[in-house]
Amino acid sequence: MEAVIRKWGNSPALRLPTSALKEAGYQLEQKVNLVVSRGRIIIQPSERVEYDLDALISGINATNAHGEVSFGRPVGKEAL
Repeated sequence: MEAVIRKWGNSPALRLPTSALKEAGYQLEQKVNLVVSRGRIIIQPSERVEYDLDALISGINATNAHGEVSFGRPVGKEAL
């Protein structure tokens, strides 16, 4: 399957045929990593990073927490 590298704005771009995406198991808007090796560009799926809110909150302690910050008096219809 051939494709052509073209200019898109100030960057080179490669349009991928839908059939190639489907065959590789990729989807639109999917994040990928580009690996350049030995004159080749390899497209690999990005590892999904999932955050656990409870684990993140448990990491808050006295050394990395900050106090309240005053942004001044209300200037519009802010709810207090």
